Amino acid sequence: MTVRHYEETDLPQMIAIWNEVVEEGIAFPQEELLTETAGAEFFAAQTLSAVAEENGTVYGLYILHPNNVGRCGHICNASYAVSSQSRGKHIGELLVKDCLVQAKKCGFGVLQFNAVVESNTHARHLYERLGFVQLGTIPRGFRMKDGHFENICPYYHVL
Repeated sequence: MTVRHYEETDLPQMIAIWNEVVEEGIAFPQEELLTETAGAEFFAAQTLSAVAEENGTVYGLYILHPNNVGRCGHICNASYAVSSQSRGKHIGELLVKDCLVQAKKCGFGVLQFNAVVESNTHARHLYERLGFVQLGTIPRGFRMKDGHFENICPYYHVL
C-alpha cells in the first residue's frame, strides 16, 4: 500500500469514498455529496490531497489545508476517509502518519482536528497513540445523521 499525492484518475474513487463517509453522517460535518465537478475542485483546492492506493485501487484518502489564516496560519487541519470495505486494515494509520510528515514539509507547525466525534473511538485511539493531545470536549457539538447530538473532541499535534 502506497500513500501518494492524488492524480486526476483517482478522482472517481476518491469522490465515492468521501461521499460514503458523508452519507454515513457520523464523522464529517459536510452534508452535501460531491459531484464529479465539485469533487475535482474540492480536492484540487486543498494544500494537499493524498490517497492510499494499491494496484490502482484507492482504499482511503486525506486532505490537508490551513485551519486558519494570518497569525494562526501555521496551524493546519486534515480529514481522513477510508472505504467501509477497507476499515480495520490500518489504512487510517498510514494516512495520518503520512499527513504528519507532509504537513511539516508544507511548513505547518501544528495539526489540529476541530471536531472529532466523541463516539468515534477508533479514530480517537489512533490519534492518541500517534501523540495527539485532546484539548477538551465541546458538548453537543456534532449533529449526527439521525438528528441527535454528540460531543466533539478537538485534538492537536505539534509537528
